[in-house]
Amino acid sequence: MYILGLNAFHADSSAAIFKDGVMIAATEEERFTRVKHWAGFPVQAIQFCLREAGISLEEVDHITIGRDPKAKLFQKLNYLISNPSLLLAAFKRLGNSREVSRLDHLFRDVDATVSESHVRSRIRNIEHHRSHLASAFFASPFEEAALLSIDGSGDFTTTMIGIGRGTKIEVLDSVGLPVSLGFFYTAFTQYLGFPHYGDEYKVMGLAPYGEPKYVDQVMKIIRFLPNGLFTWDDRFFVPPAKAGFEYVDHVPKVGNLYSEHFVKEFGPVRQRGEELTQYHKDLASSVQRATEQIIFHVMRNLRERTGLKNVCVAGGVAQNSVANGKMAEATRFEKVYIPSAGHDAGISMGSALYQYHHVLGMPRNPAIWSAYTGIRFTNEEIEAVLKSRGISYRRLSDEELYDVVTDKLIEPGVVGWFNGRAEFGPRALGGRSIIADPRNPKAKDLLNLKIKRRESFRPFAPSILKEYTSEYFTKTDDVPFMEKVFPIRPEKHAVIPAVTHADGTGRLQTVDRKVSPRYYDLIERFRQKTGVPILLNTSFNENEPIVNTPEEALDCYLRTQMDMLVMENCIVQRDA
Repeated sequence: MYILGLNAFHADSSAAIFKDGVMIAATEEERFTRVKHWAGFPVQAIQFCLREAGISLEEVDHITIGRDPKAKLFQKLNYLISNPSLLLAAFKRLGNSREVSRLDHLFRDVDATVSESHVRSRIRNIEHHRSHLASAFFASPFEEAALLSIDGSGDFTTTMIGIGRGTKIEVLDSVGLPVSLGFFYTAFTQYLGFPHYGDEYKVMGLAPYGEPKYVDQVMKIIRFLPNGLFTWDDRFFVPPAKAGFEYVDHVPKVGNLYSEHFVKEFGPVRQRGEELTQYHKDLASSVQRATEQIIFHVMRNLRERTGLKNVCVAGGVAQNSVANGKMAEATRFEKVYIPSAGHDAGISMGSALYQYHHVLGMPRNPAIWSAYTGIRFTNEEIEAVLKSRGISYRRLSDEELYDVVTDKLIEPGVVGWFNGRAEFGPRALGGRSIIADPRNPKAKDLLNLKIKRRESFRPFAPSILKEYTSEYFTKTDDVPFMEKVFPIRPEKHAVIPAVTHADGTGRLQTVDRKVSPRYYDLIERFRQKTGVPILLNTSFNENEPIVNTPEEALDCYLRTQMDMLVMENCIVQRDA
């Protein structure tokens, strides 16, 4: 049985394909369009998935869409009746909902030979947050777990809690629009001068440079409810529909969510490009701390309500790796599973899993610990690209390659590492990574000067051989998707300064040889030479989606000051 899952006409559009419940491929459309957070119908991602599965569109048994326009219809109507000023904005959004409910004709761009009626008969709409819950639970190793999905919004819901048991998901409760922890964080992100969709990670990176002096002031906005959920003081926010949420050339754009009352409470809005003052840093720290308190309030009550020891978390807020790293300790859950694509791209995967397990009752498969589900290229394909561009290169064996690359890192040098399948999700995990020596105190500035050209307060991450985690971090856990931030042992701060953030933490990726054999062996060779089982790892890109193809990797290398480009066994070097 083949199931094709989609996230369509929503930010981070994507596709995933499963055979008998086993994921064959999954990828975001932005990797092909080269537009961040691309929202639309993911034609190229679908075509890629079908190629990887070796089937035609006609052979797909179910097509699941991680969105259901009919969900919470009564609540939507009631909200509009109570807020008639939002009717115009609601009609504008209706066009997007129509697109979601009439996808059959769009599959002509995927395969013109398949009839619309054939496609229509296979489409299944799965509610947004149920898809998020499924993406985490059915991919987890748990037979039974508490479930949390928390983000900006989807199908008129912003937070959903539930229980997963075997092949079934039971929804316990939810928070509906306009109250949203995602929008709460976005409003402060915009107020702090970061206006683009997806800029929230900048506030998370800025927070350690401040003190949480204003937590009480920030928390005045939120009120905890007896049912374990929360509401807010709506004087501080512009309703999302009124603020404006639109797709401009398939790029999501959100109007300012903070209100005049918000500005009156917190002071003048920081304009883009203005200096970041200590107040801004302290407010960022306070917002991060307040967000953690809200998440932990929900999770503690979920733990008490369900009595379960494991929890699965997904949704855009599940990309807050600082909060993720504290979840188990703060909420008494023993284990926390978060998928590689916890954000909206993951609902393609989640909708397919929901259909296969919850709807059809099919048995579970082994847990998913690998994010390597994207496109890949052979050495021969890579060589053809290099030859066509007149680029000098060397093709080495693995053993020779590890020596040459680690010598360049130690020099010190910055290396583009293009290996195996691309990752599914926003993190580079050794498939499409830029790597450097974590011992080099100047590595962060070097990367920003040579390649990334990004804000100096944003940290770089450590990829660590999983066996050495307890030697360098105060917490030990499997973190395969770089989804959690842990404190680095104080005595190691000076050893790995390039990946130690201002507060002494690191957003780690634990590298397992079974999952990432070549990346593991590269780090192991570096450890043999330096005694340090860690590499600095950041995404292979320059203010663009992560590179997907050899051509894109080569272009990024040529327009930056990267010292070496490694694509499978082919090495390109400036001094070669």
